[in-house]
Amino acid sequence: MTAPALVAFDLDDTLAPSKGVIDPRIADLLRSLLRSVDVAIISGGNEAQFRTQVIARLGDADAADLARLHLLPTCGTRYLRHDGEDFTAVYAHDLSDDEKTAALTALREEAERLGLWEAEPWGDILEDRGSQITFSALGQRAPREAKHEWDPTGSKRGALRDAVAARLPGLEVRSGGSTSIDITQAGIDKAFGMRQLAARTGIPLSAMLFYGDRLDEGGNDYPVLAIGVPSVAVEGWEDTADKLDALLPTL
Repeated sequence: MTAPALVAFDLDDTLAPSKGVIDPRIADLLRSLLRSVDVAIISGGNEAQFRTQVIARLGDADAADLARLHLLPTCGTRYLRHDGEDFTAVYAHDLSDDEKTAALTALREEAERLGLWEAEPWGDILEDRGSQITFSALGQRAPREAKHEWDPTGSKRGALRDAVAARLPGLEVRSGGSTSIDITQAGIDKAFGMRQLAARTGIPLSAMLFYGDRLDEGGNDYPVLAIGVPSVAVEGWEDTADKLDALLPTL
């Protein structure tokens, strides 16, 4: 493809270790990208995670460059832009109280029924992210190694997703990261967020380039590939950094 007008990324295991902050090397590469093109980050993570993992590590970036950074937490159900001083919400598609209650109840009851409710997790298993309810099988602070070992085939997440989806026909239920299930309003996944991005920036999907670690069919990055965004599969932030080193001279 010709040089992209916008470069987009997944966050966990693409720009940073899961729930971890971006490395200084990634921060430098993002600053370099922002001097040439628009940059977007879309993830199932909440706004607080974006602020800790990314924004806090870009504190010395120029405000004009930050104005080209598009942040889409919770799969694009929220959209943040820099207003010259801080990142503020352009929109937020929050779940209703009834939808949240139904989602939290279904996740707990079905996880317990399937034997997937951890008795001693690393932090909270269920999280209300406003526009998304997230189940993290081992807890929000589980170590990366334990998370990757929990469900390498995806069968546990698949069984839980199917069971919960049957109880919530009006909501979107999908596998998220290596141990997670995400629930949002119907029809929302990363494809939704990328289409919103295209509509609001005027940059066509074909002029974007996306990097993600779960582009396999059934992975939570796959919807981006499926709608025609040119995409690059990566295996961790170090691989992303190496690929960006190769991309930057072409911009």
